Amino acid sequence: MAEHGNAAEKAESVTATEQVDVESTAEDIEATEDIDAEDDAGNDTKKRVPKWVSSIPRPIAVGLAIIVALSGLGGWLGFRVHQDNQVQAQRNLYVQVARQTAINLTTIDYTEVDADIKRVLDSATGAFHDEFQNRSQPFVEVVKKVQSKSEGTISEAGLLSYTKDQAQVLVAVAVKTSMAGAPADQEPRRWRMRLTVDKTGDSAKVSNVEFVP
Repeated sequence: MAEHGNAAEKAESVTATEQVDVESTAEDIEATEDIDAEDDAGNDTKKRVPKWVSSIPRPIAVGLAIIVALSGLGGWLGFRVHQDNQVQAQRNLYVQVARQTAINLTTIDYTEVDADIKRVLDSATGAFHDEFQNRSQPFVEVVKKVQSKSEGTISEAGLLSYTKDQAQVLVAVAVKTSMAGAPADQEPRRWRMRLTVDKTGDSAKVSNVEFVP
């Protein structure tokens, strides 16, 4: 009887041990599978991340570099165009003022001579303004006395030289003149003037006039 009892106890002990071993093995397998799964997931993530990093930022970086470069180039070109436009506008102003002053000087009607003289003075500055103003009264008297009419027409005008504040402009003008009791000139007289134009604020005025051959 004792032997049978011992045998039964041994059998139960072996069974319990086997169950513990089986449970431990199962837990180890599950843990191993979990670790392997985590490793696989980690490896997949590591494989995916480099692809994302290498594929997305590069086009973005290239695109940004192109945008920055184009913006800088556009700004520089815009500044140059603005500068060129300013220079061209200043040159046009010099020539326009010289042309208009030449017309004012050569277009005098005895019936409106006072207004004609005022137009010349309004477009003049410096020594030319003062000299013309001082001589204007005797000139007005002569024009009224002989009942003179003259009309100037610009043949051509060009910029000889210019700086930021001053320019030399050559103007060719044809002048028709008539006086009371005298036949009108059949052919207009042709004069050439070199006018010095000074910048005055946003405008410009003539500071000197010379007749040249």
